[in-house]
Amino acid sequence: PHAISLVDQRGILSAERDDMDELMLRNPWKYRLALQTNGGGRSGELADALRGADVLLAASRPDPHAISAEAIRTMADDPIVFALANPVPEIWPEVARRAGAAVVATGRSDFPNQVNNSLIFPGVFRGVLDARARSIDDEIVLAAARELAARAHDR
Repeated sequence: PHAISLVDQRGILSAERDDMDELMLRNPWKYRLALQTNGGGRSGELADALRGADVLLAASRPDPHAISAEAIRTMADDPIVFALANPVPEIWPEVARRAGAAVVATGRSDFPNQVNNSLIFPGVFRGVLDARARSIDDEIVLAAARELAARAHDR
C-alpha cells in the first residue's frame, strides 16, 4: 500500500497533510488510508500523483476533463487508466489512448471497454448460494475475478 497515492478534492492523501486532525475526527477511514499509503511522501494535486504512475484508478465526479491528456502523458510507459465515473468518465477513452494509455476502461455500459461490478455479481451470488457460504470474503471475490478473467478474450 505504500506505493499507492490516493487523491481527494484537497490533493494527495498523506500523513503530513494539514487537515489530518480534521480527517481523524470527520473521516477516520480516510485518515487511516492517509497513514497507510503514499510511502513516497508525495504531496500536491492529482497531476503530481500521476507523474510516473503505472495505474490510474479514478472514481470521481462525472467530467471528461477531470483528468487531462497531459497528466496521462506524464505517467509511466504504457499506463493503465480506469476512468470509472458515470455517466461520463473522467477522461474520454480515445483521449487517454492517444495520450499513451495501453489499457483504458470505463464504467459505461455503452462503451466496449466497460468495467462494471454488474459483470461479477450474478456469478458471485450464484457461487455463494451454491456453496451455502455465510459471508463473501476476499477468497470468494478473487475466485470470481479469476473465473471472469479466464473467460475474457482479446479484441
